[in-house]
Amino acid sequence: MAYVTDRVIHDADAHVMETPEWIEGFASQRVLDYALDHFDIGDISATLTEIERSREMHADAEYQASAESEVMLRKNWRATGAFIPEDRVAALDYMGFASQLVYPTVYNTMLEELEYGDDPGLTYEVASAANRAHIAFCDIDPRLYAVAYIPLQTFEGARAAAAEAIAAGAKALLIPNRCPRDHAPSHVGFDPVWAMAQEARIPVTMHVATPDLVMPPQHRNNGLPPEPDFHGGGENFRSVSYMAISSAPLQALSMLIFDGVLERFPNLKIGIIELGAVWVPGFMRQLDAAFTAFERHEDRLQKLSLQPSDYVRRQVRVTPYPTEPTGWIIEQAGPEICMFSSDFPHVEGGRNPLRRFDTEVAHLPQATQDRFFRFNFEDMWH
Repeated sequence: MAYVTDRVIHDADAHVMETPEWIEGFASQRVLDYALDHFDIGDISATLTEIERSREMHADAEYQASAESEVMLRKNWRATGAFIPEDRVAALDYMGFASQLVYPTVYNTMLEELEYGDDPGLTYEVASAANRAHIAFCDIDPRLYAVAYIPLQTFEGARAAAAEAIAAGAKALLIPNRCPRDHAPSHVGFDPVWAMAQEARIPVTMHVATPDLVMPPQHRNNGLPPEPDFHGGGENFRSVSYMAISSAPLQALSMLIFDGVLERFPNLKIGIIELGAVWVPGFMRQLDAAFTAFERHEDRLQKLSLQPSDYVRRQVRVTPYPTEPTGWIIEQAGPEICMFSSDFPHVEGGRNPLRRFDTEVAHLPQATQDRFFRFNFEDMWH
């Protein structure tokens, strides 16, 4: 029996677990060499050992026979469909989701690091190869919505990357949640990117990459033994970085709203994925407070036709963590914003996210629940 049996649910956050040969056939030798040298999630030797062990498991008939009953229990490379396209089709059947928005794992963090380097040519070459490999994986089933990473390192590079990804069949774009090194994400030089996404009727999203990077590195020097990450998950979550994880999307959204991007592109949808949502109600209040305080003095604010929080309601969709008070967030922010997500097959999503979210939203009106599990996701593609 499928994990979801009683309604239509879209999964706004899922992943592939790339293997070292992931971009072979899509990349130049230079890019392949770089990717192999930087294929790193935690202890690289342990990662490679785990990948090989997972390959053996997936080839085992007994392991395959129990895939349906354990589809939400197996994590990372051990999960059914983590890196084998045909198995992902079966996993979707076992899970019962109507669709999944599928993100990279390894290449998300790799490209985030490249964006802060000094070789934009390499950045965009890696992004191109990774995006094409990712789209090819998702092409096996229309329920898989491939997300393409668009570095914001240069204006022309971003424009070309977006055009290539959309032409290749990307169903969403991914931009870094951290501010680019040399300019704002709201810079007018990126307007062609937003225009292409709006015309293609696909969302632009942000997704957690390396949470520890949102904090000054000194925060680790506390005189105490180092803490483990989130049970070996796809991202290095720890309590302190979790507390700061909303700082990057909060800053990026502030710029996209106050600098008029969402005013100029009213049909552009923004997805804030795996960056939490408990901060959203206060952020919306703070946006409006800033508008009230500075409107008389800032020309950019005088050009806005809506209250800042109304841009969030109209154009921004966010995935709460299953450990957050989702019902309270929806009550405070409004029914238009939050979406269900599983984070499959990462550890952080837990073994039963549906039960957690069902419990959180049970007291809300049925129409609001339907928006959370289905319609807010569909709204991102109009």
